[in-house]
Amino acid sequence: MSGEQAQALAQATAAAMWSRDQAAQALGMRILDVKPGHARLAMTVRADMVNGHHICHGGMIFTLADTAFAYACNSRNHNTVASACQIDFLAPAKEGETLEAEAIEQALAGRSGVYDVTVRSAGGQTVALFRGKSRRIAGEVIAGLQQADHAPQ
Repeated sequence: MSGEQAQALAQATAAAMWSRDQAAQALGMRILDVKPGHARLAMTVRADMVNGHHICHGGMIFTLADTAFAYACNSRNHNTVASACQIDFLAPAKEGETLEAEAIEQALAGRSGVYDVTVRSAGGQTVALFRGKSRRIAGEVIAGLQQADHAPQ
């Protein structure tokens, strides 16, 4: 597959995933860029995302990082899920800040992959570092969307 074909497939896969990704949509995430093995997403910290310390809840930051990871590891149109994830929180994020998560594939061997995600504030400060391990499962992302479109209601 040419680089141009791989890029087109990554974008089509992201569009198929996004059409079903109610969690990311509800949190106001935005896809900034998707390439084979790579994704960048953004999310603005809303008032309903802050914790009792009035900083962004760690679970929200994890969800942004996990979502970028998902788009990166599914970018080749193979259904892929997380097998393990870890996050280190390095700095707080405040209400109104826009966070950007960049997921980069570090290794892909057989059905397993390793991805590093850096979550940064708009000012470039690193808020969190996330590592996700992926496992490819049966099926394809785009075919799954087509099957869902034709499922009896």
